[in-house]
Amino acid sequence: MTTETRVTWVEERRFVGQSASGHGLVLDGSEESLGPSPMELVLMGMAGCTAYDVVSILEKKRQDVRGLQVRASAERAEEPPRVYTRIDVTYVVRGKGIKPKAVEDAIRLSEEKYCSASVMLSKTAKITTHYRIEEVE
Repeated sequence: MTTETRVTWVEERRFVGQSASGHGLVLDGSEESLGPSPMELVLMGMAGCTAYDVVSILEKKRQDVRGLQVRASAERAEEPPRVYTRIDVTYVVRGKGIKPKAVEDAIRLSEEKYCSASVMLSKTAKITTHYRIEEVE
């Protein structure tokens, strides 16, 4: 499977990226910061990848998921290449009667099997995960 993207320099350290599906966004490493930096986008991509997996797995496990937020914080190496060396991921799952074991399994499956971004980043970063379940009416 091949995927493509195009990134065009606009000015200073600002670029416009466009995906093959036609979606675009500003990548910005300038002082103005009109969009995420490329490395912020990598971290956001990983969070989105695992969020997609976790929701999908919990739904397949017939859990009544009403919301999910994934928060990721990361540390980078001091010297180039400034790869991520540590990533801490917190999942906040909202729903009714969500089973902790189902959440744990969904996170593990995403991290180890389904989320390509997590698997790639785990080659340079120690990834730790936590979760919290919020009961809703």
